[in-house]
Amino acid sequence: MNKQKTILYTRDGCMQCKMTKRYLSEHQVDFQEINISENPASAAYLREKGFASVPLVFRQDQDAPIVGFRPEALQKLVG
Repeated sequence: MNKQKTILYTRDGCMQCKMTKRYLSEHQVDFQEINISENPASAAYLREKGFASVPLVFRQDQDAPIVGFRPEALQKLVG
C-alpha cells in the first residue's frame, strides 16, 4: 500500500464526496478528510486556488488533484 499523504476535501450533503470517501475506504487508502462545511477557511483556500467544487483528492505524488468522483483516476491511487 502506498504511504503518500492523501487529503480529501468534502462538504455536507455531497453525494460525490460520499462515493469518493467510500471508494478510498473500501480500497484501504489512508486519507485525511477536510469538510469545507465545517471548515470555512479551507473553503476559502480552495477558492483562492481556483477550485469551485468538491470532492477534491490531493496527494503529494500527483501533479493535479482528482476533481469529482472519478473511479478510474482513484484506481491509480490504489496501485
